[in-house]
Amino acid sequence: MSVTRLQKGDTLIEVLFAFAVLSLVIIGALTIMNQGTLASQRSLETTLVREEIDGQATTLRFLHDAYVTKFQPNATYATNTPAGQWATMVSKLSATSSTSFGGVTSCPTPPSGSFILDPTTATYQGVNAKLAPSTTFAQLVYNSSNVFTESDGVWIEGIRSTDVQTDPNKQNVTYIDFHINACWDAPGSGPPMTIGTIVRLYEPLN
Repeated sequence: MSVTRLQKGDTLIEVLFAFAVLSLVIIGALTIMNQGTLASQRSLETTLVREEIDGQATTLRFLHDAYVTKFQPNATYATNTPAGQWATMVSKLSATSSTSFGGVTSCPTPPSGSFILDPTTATYQGVNAKLAPSTTFAQLVYNSSNVFTESDGVWIEGIRSTDVQTDPNKQNVTYIDFHINACWDAPGSGPPMTIGTIVRLYEPLN
C-alpha cells in the first residue's frame, strides 16, 4: 500500500494565528483576574479602615459619656481617668475647619490641631502627635507589645459650634463636631481612597 502524498499539516501562518488568539485569551483572562484581585483588596482595605473609624467614634462617645457623668462646674479631673482624657482633649482643640477631599490627588497633611485616640486604652494621644501618611492602608499602628506607636492616614479634627442659639432654654448649649478622616492610596486606583464621618457631641451646661 502506498502512503498518500496529499495529506497536509498546518501552515506557518495558521500556527502563528492560533498562537495570537491563544495569547489574547490568556491576556484577557489575566487582566480580569487582576482586576478582581484589586477590587477584593480595595474592599478589604475599606472594611478595615471603617473599623478603625468606628473605633475612634466609639472611643469619643465613651470619653464624652464618662465626662458628662462626672461633670461639675469648674471641677478638675485626674488625667488618668476617661473624664480627664476628655477634658484634656477638648482643652487643646484648635482646628477651625474640616479637611476637604474634593478632587485630591494625594492624601493631605492633617491640619494643625488634629489628633488621634488609642481605642485599646481610651486615651487621647495629643495634638499633631504620632500622625503619619499611610504606607499600606489607613490604620493605627501598634508595636509587638501592643502599644500604640502612630496613626497612618487616620486623624480627627474637632470643631466647636459657633452658631448662636435663639431658644432661651438652649442659650448655653454648645457642641463639638469631631471629623474622623482616613486617606490612603489603594492598589489599582488613581485618586486616593477617602472615608470620613462626623460625630457631634454636646457639652454639658455650666
